[in-house]
Amino acid sequence: MASASLQFFAFILALFGVFGDITATLLPNWKVNADVGSNIITAITQMQGLWMDCTWYSTGMFSCTLKYSVLSLPIYIQAARTTMVLSCILSAFGICITIVGMKCTKLGGDTDSKSHACFAGGVCFILAGIFALVPTSWYTREIISSFLDQNIPESSKHEPGGAVYTGFISAGFLLVAGVIFCTSCFKRQQGAWIYPPKQHQFPSTEQESNEGYNLKDYV
Repeated sequence: MASASLQFFAFILALFGVFGDITATLLPNWKVNADVGSNIITAITQMQGLWMDCTWYSTGMFSCTLKYSVLSLPIYIQAARTTMVLSCILSAFGICITIVGMKCTKLGGDTDSKSHACFAGGVCFILAGIFALVPTSWYTREIISSFLDQNIPESSKHEPGGAVYTGFISAGFLLVAGVIFCTSCFKRQQGAWIYPPKQHQFPSTEQESNEGYNLKDYV
């Protein structure tokens, strides 16, 4: 019962991780530059994401421009696009597989099949967490390095946006959920190896007939 509750808790974490992963991939605020200028009325906020660049004006206007050209993008943005999409796909596969392998569901067949499905789902979550953690870390490193560069003007410097923090948190949720699923299945399999089921040996009918025959000889 405790293992089933732990798997359900890990499944909830994985759901939050999947939603956060998809949200971080689509959000345009991976890095933000707030330029107030000389007047608060002309203040603008520039945001750059993986798929589009957006500008928000203090007057309430909001405009976005899609990044159509892939080859013109920096290598870390191209890598972030690929790994974040892979993370979303793997985490979605993990959700489908762990639904079959969880103890609280009636899918997946016998205990061994559910255990294997649960372990496979945990591996998907761990890989999805790694694929989400790598681009967010690389993207944050590029932002910090350009921010500390003295040759770059202040107006061109950016800070990490909300999408980066969402990606970090989602990666943590996915990693924790994957570890919980894998360890719960491993413990169950290890217990089966250490304490194998006892096989009851019943005397054969041939031995019973022989014993009856020997007793008759002594009468």
